[in-house]
Amino acid sequence: MQDQQGYLEFFSNSSVIILGIIIIIATGVLCWYAWHRSGYRKQIGWLELLRFVCVCLVILTLNQPEWLESQPPEQRSTLAVLWDQSNSMETQDVLDGQDSTAKRKSRAETILPLMSEEVWKPEDDTELNVVFEPFSSLLDPAEEATDINAGLSHVLETHDNLRGVVLVSDGDWNVGKSPLDDAATRYHVQEIPIFAVGVGSEVPLPDIELVSMDAPTYGVTKKQLRIPFVVRNTLGQDREVSLTLNINNEATVSKVITVPAMGKAQDNMAWTPTETGDYDLTLRIAKDIQELIPENNELSAPISIRKEQLKILVIESFPRWEYRYLRNALERDAGVDVTCLLFHPKLPQVGGGRGYIKRFPDARELSQFDVVFLGDVGIAPDQLTDEQAQDLRQLVSAQAAGIVFLPGRTGGQDSLTTGPLADLYPVVLDPAIPNGVGSSIQGYFALTEPGQRSLLTRLGDTDLDSSEVWRTLPGFFWYAGVKRAKVGTETLAVHDQAATVSGRVPLIVTKTYGTGKVLFMGTDSAWRWRHGVEDKYHYRFWSQVARWMAYRRQMAQSETIRLFYSPDRPHVDDVLTLNANVIDNFGGPLDRGTVIVQAIAPSGKTETIRLQPGTEDAWGLFIGTYIPKEAGSYRLVASSSETGASIQTDLSVQGLNREQQGRLARFDVLNEIANISGGKMVSVDEVGTLLDHLAALPEPEPIVKRTRIWANPFWGGLIILLLGLFWVARKMAGTI
Repeated sequence: MQDQQGYLEFFSNSSVIILGIIIIIATGVLCWYAWHRSGYRKQIGWLELLRFVCVCLVILTLNQPEWLESQPPEQRSTLAVLWDQSNSMETQDVLDGQDSTAKRKSRAETILPLMSEEVWKPEDDTELNVVFEPFSSLLDPAEEATDINAGLSHVLETHDNLRGVVLVSDGDWNVGKSPLDDAATRYHVQEIPIFAVGVGSEVPLPDIELVSMDAPTYGVTKKQLRIPFVVRNTLGQDREVSLTLNINNEATVSKVITVPAMGKAQDNMAWTPTETGDYDLTLRIAKDIQELIPENNELSAPISIRKEQLKILVIESFPRWEYRYLRNALERDAGVDVTCLLFHPKLPQVGGGRGYIKRFPDARELSQFDVVFLGDVGIAPDQLTDEQAQDLRQLVSAQAAGIVFLPGRTGGQDSLTTGPLADLYPVVLDPAIPNGVGSSIQGYFALTEPGQRSLLTRLGDTDLDSSEVWRTLPGFFWYAGVKRAKVGTETLAVHDQAATVSGRVPLIVTKTYGTGKVLFMGTDSAWRWRHGVEDKYHYRFWSQVARWMAYRRQMAQSETIRLFYSPDRPHVDDVLTLNANVIDNFGGPLDRGTVIVQAIAPSGKTETIRLQPGTEDAWGLFIGTYIPKEAGSYRLVASSSETGASIQTDLSVQGLNREQQGRLARFDVLNEIANISGGKMVSVDEVGTLLDHLAALPEPEPIVKRTRIWANPFWGGLIILLLGLFWVARKMAGTI
């Protein structure tokens, strides 16, 4: 160990130094001249010497003198080996040899030989201290995620005299800050290189994976339930994959699909529940002889099957064909309670008969409806008023209802685009053709790419079947004059020929507004789909639309309170938006009050969430958020202190499989970390090449203790003391 060394440094610039030298020389000359004039009196000589010393000290202070003491570190320099122990390291994708019969080892097994001090310590460097630090994440359990940034930061904060860090990992970080933006930059600033050792394969393992199964939270008895799923194939050939849907562990539905090589396939399983109750859905794919990860061949989800009674309101001006067939189809559905309001603006009375009402419902009555079909009507005498349009807006925005716009040939809906429903209207109508476009030549629907995937437009069992059905559906001779779809909407179908400056004329457009749903149908001839097949396609489409719109309202409801949430199948750490509607003691929506939701976790822990009243545009709605921290089944209990009403429902929270085995190693991340910090990345087989780099690493800089003389109070006190002595000496010498 070397001895401590000290030296003096000045932090100045050439201008200050030159000016200081000039002042010192001038002061010296003047002091000598004053001494000479006094006849070289001894007392004056000491006085002028003191003056010269004071000036020199002031000039010295202006040049900022500092005393630096340098000494070697008291501890040996450290090389930290940071190794990944997350679950992704159990992936068996490292070949143990080069021939075709070589077995595959896990990434964790591959790095075991590197966990020895002899591997990293140069033979001639006895002063190097090698430490091994495992890392995964800060979660509980830690192995279920990888936080490279936290691991690197921990080493930097807990070890002094770091000479370098060796990072042994597959690079698959999935939580925490980006190691590129944070830790790697800090290492670069402190000139500590990171040497990355990448382990794993950058080529996917042979596998057939069930990526997702999007089952709804509830279904309806005797109504077909479609469960979309996605399958990924990382084999080198197309594969026919057999899937089985198990209901309460009993195989119920089977299907075979073709998944392209190195690609995905999207499809759905159809199941028609016959009885109410709670069920467990399990979708499995048969193991392929070549796949290596059978653990990802199965997904499960709970579902509640219940009886349904949708309340639908159909509002129309004249009894056109679309209205008649839609009303008849809805009435034949045992799960739908349909109410009609037929204005008949040219007659003295509105339409009457079974299922008809004589006036537009008030706000309390309107809140009971799940879906409103708004036909060829507008804000006009003997039709809608501004207040009624505002009630419809509130129904969709605050109460999770749906509204279907069905324009007609009288152009009644043109007035809706500037009133309270303007924000809901999903398209921009052309004012030049308010009555739409009629033609003697049939037009046809053309599904867009989103329309080909949407369950709303699914009229066949598969995407291919559905597309074929749409190509063969009878056409139409009239369509609404639409310029374009608005921003934030989704166009499912367009005119097969007609176009505007913005593209093909949109015919089926959807959007979300507040908590509710909106759909625009740009033609009044969907009833023609019944030709030769009755309601097979016509009502199937409108039934899917109605149930899609009412889905959230039906999650959990009673006569006095409704609870709905989004997303309907959240994962751990997702932000769950909770919404509640409460009916007050007068039968209308509760506008102000106390609504709470108790979330009971699978572990039994209970958290209380106080919902806040919605904005002015969403009166009657109470909103809150909750972040689930456990996977499993939660119990949500919503209650209102004003009305005493309460309701409960179950919430299924999916776990986060962050460390899914089979994911590719991310050598690009490791390489970037190494480059930023001034290190190097190698594979496990190339570890030997790092030894020369490690041996060439410089010893840590000596510890430097800096004392700022110019800012030291004792230094300032010394100058003041000397100036005081100088003043007293002048008085004693009689010079003043």
